[in-house]
Amino acid sequence: MTTTDDVAGENLDKMKANLARVEALSARLMAALEVRKPVNPTLSSPNPELFQHAVANYWSEMLENPQRIYEKQLEYWGKSVSHFMEAQKAYVEEGFKAPEDRAPKDKRFSNPLWQTNPYFNYVKQQYVINAEALRTAVDDVDDLGPKDKQRLKFFSDQIIDMLAPTNFLGTNPDALEKAVQTEGESLVLGLENLVADIEANNGEMLVRLADESAFELGRNVGTSEGKVVFRNDLIELIQYAPQTEEVHATPLIIFPPWINKFYILDLKEQNSLIKWITEQGYTLFVVSWRNPGRAEGRFGMSDYVENGMLEAVRVVKDITGEKQVNAVGYCIAGTTLHMTLAYMKAKGDKSIKSATFFTALTDFSEQGEFTPFLQDDFVDGIAEEVSKHGVLRSVIMSRTMSFLRSNDLVYGPAIKSYMMGETPPAFDLLFWNGDSTNLPGTMVMDYLRGLCQKNEFVSTGYEMLGETLHIKDVTVPLFSITCETDHIAAWKDCYRGFTQTGAKDRTFVVSQSGHIAGVVNPPSKKKYGHYTNGDLSQAADGWMAGATFNEGSWWPRWESWLNKRSAKMVPARTPGDAGYEALCDAPGTYVTLKPEM
Repeated sequence: MTTTDDVAGENLDKMKANLARVEALSARLMAALEVRKPVNPTLSSPNPELFQHAVANYWSEMLENPQRIYEKQLEYWGKSVSHFMEAQKAYVEEGFKAPEDRAPKDKRFSNPLWQTNPYFNYVKQQYVINAEALRTAVDDVDDLGPKDKQRLKFFSDQIIDMLAPTNFLGTNPDALEKAVQTEGESLVLGLENLVADIEANNGEMLVRLADESAFELGRNVGTSEGKVVFRNDLIELIQYAPQTEEVHATPLIIFPPWINKFYILDLKEQNSLIKWITEQGYTLFVVSWRNPGRAEGRFGMSDYVENGMLEAVRVVKDITGEKQVNAVGYCIAGTTLHMTLAYMKAKGDKSIKSATFFTALTDFSEQGEFTPFLQDDFVDGIAEEVSKHGVLRSVIMSRTMSFLRSNDLVYGPAIKSYMMGETPPAFDLLFWNGDSTNLPGTMVMDYLRGLCQKNEFVSTGYEMLGETLHIKDVTVPLFSITCETDHIAAWKDCYRGFTQTGAKDRTFVVSQSGHIAGVVNPPSKKKYGHYTNGDLSQAADGWMAGATFNEGSWWPRWESWLNKRSAKMVPARTPGDAGYEALCDAPGTYVTLKPEM
């Protein structure tokens, strides 16, 4: 048999093997899709009336001012025809060569073939022209209110991103080259990745961002030494082992957000805020929230205050023998800590000496990038979803957050995983990001209706536990950390709420970077700086104009502030030796809980 025959035989055997794998994967895919519990369709797109209104506006404009519409159409047609003619001219005059690429730089189109290959060059430039035309059409819609206009722009941008040629095998040179190089192996591996993701998410397609097999809680993430010293239906309370012989008498308790899990503050030793705090001489407690299932769907905002924050404060006081604690609230837990402080003020409870907030919103009059998801049609859809399942399922939250950065968190990872057959990277931050939680249905509706939509906490007051809570009743010393490029809790929105508190002792800081990197910013990295300004009497832009930029992390600045409010030094406290027996080692059991739905 000739060498050519040998190669042909090997290729045929490989093809047969791949076809057998595809058949098996197809069967797995069908089985995975059969268990899917469809998401309420309202949560996948806005009320059709939004698009109908936009189309009606466009039609009305055509009838009343046809010249303007024709100008826009002729401009689009002209660009498309000119583009085609340029491509033809380059092909005729210069052979197999693409015309000049005048499109703006875009990392999605980094493969040289987008510039040099006439086919890919033509597809890319026509996509850019189409996208520009659609955005122009949306901009020209003038019979919509600001919120509906923002929503229309958001969803049209989603369509533009979805239809990018990079998202399709036939128009993605990276994926095609990989398929040729691997003789189709990359496509089979991609199908395996797709099936595995659908199986892992109960029939929903949610692309994995990290190699989950590379991480294990307690082994290489969330490794700081500590003990769970208290547990109820909502929280596990972790007391971390001291790293100094003496500690400040006043203990510190951190309330992380329950939308994600607490170990973002303890990913690894080099960037662990938890480890760093214990090294500064503090008795540190951290709450780990339960990942709720249907049975816990009854938990409302009042439960997170009463059975979460207030109960944790009570236990920490019992364990340490101190009358007061210092508290930290991150994101939604920072919002709730504000409400807890207002409630304690009404009750005359002075158990919290000072409060620190990480990227915490309280004034929702401006809803930023979440505006499309906080209108009645979506909130009504969420109400139907939680009524059916008891909780807002984690897949919905993960999908919503991902589509705020769809190219980076949806399409880019999907291309690498499904079209190119690559294993997701072993990246601890992305592993944490994918480890999402359900949200109790009652809490979700309390939060969306009373806080986000009605903005009661800074306006009429939020009714809870028999009290009317208002931000002006937050009067303990306060320290607020916000992040310059935060797209979840914009620093200007955080500032607007923070300045409405009733505290006399207030410090406000803006860290460089975003919602996570701006907070998890250890001094040793010397990466992101921060802005400070003691004058909180002006609007956000004025505050920033007069702010001082400081090199390096905000952590030492905050610790210096906290130090002054943490009393004298006392012998270090060992977890589990103060009447609260250690229940298990950190990071505990709630952080790994995956409830059945």
